[in-house]
Amino acid sequence: MSVNLGHLTKRTARARSLFAAALVLGCVFGTVTHAEAQNIASPTTPSSITPPVGNSAFLVGHAVGTQGYVCLPAGAGASTASWTVNSSRPEATLFSSFFGRDVEVITHFLSPDTNPNEFAPSPLAFGNATWQSSIDTSKVWAQPLQSIAAGSDESCPNTGSITCLLLQSIGSEEGPTGGKSLTRTTFVQRLNTKGGSAPATGCSVSSDVGKQTLVPYTADYYFFHGNE
Repeated sequence: MSVNLGHLTKRTARARSLFAAALVLGCVFGTVTHAEAQNIASPTTPSSITPPVGNSAFLVGHAVGTQGYVCLPAGAGASTASWTVNSSRPEATLFSSFFGRDVEVITHFLSPDTNPNEFAPSPLAFGNATWQSSIDTSKVWAQPLQSIAAGSDESCPNTGSITCLLLQSIGSEEGPTGGKSLTRTTFVQRLNTKGGSAPATGCSVSSDVGKQTLVPYTADYYFFHGNE
């Protein structure tokens, strides 16, 4: 009986790859589920974007995404125009490194806050900045509290990039199977931004109004929970 060694070798390699991926995801799941045990140092930041005493970082992800802009008139009846942040188009994927592999841990997008907390504005916006765990699908919604300009601090060093932010949780929600990894989030920091600023051209006169663009950016997002 003949044996196709090449076919067996490919199947073995594929099985090893799948096992490694499953192992990494299992470690990620355990790490995120037991996030309190992670040894993540809270970053040193200016007081204006530092969470209040009593909150500690428990998770960090490196984001790769885009910031959206729409060209709008500079004012009522104005013949000039300028790029304005399109609040419906923040999109990013957050990665963390486990055993030398970059693993997707969170997605960032806009969605309605379906479980607001006491800090949520009233009325709610049509959509709020959302972070959803890629592991257990729990969510947290947050809104900006303070910002600093890029290039103004070591935690936000890249001049000309989008601002660095402190955001406060305005709601959270368990995943459909009871996942809770992000539900204890109290604050989120966006640091080390690179890119994402509005283009210097393409939106200056009334005929440009309505144009849209997506600008790539990267950043680090730190998630905090209250100390117990």
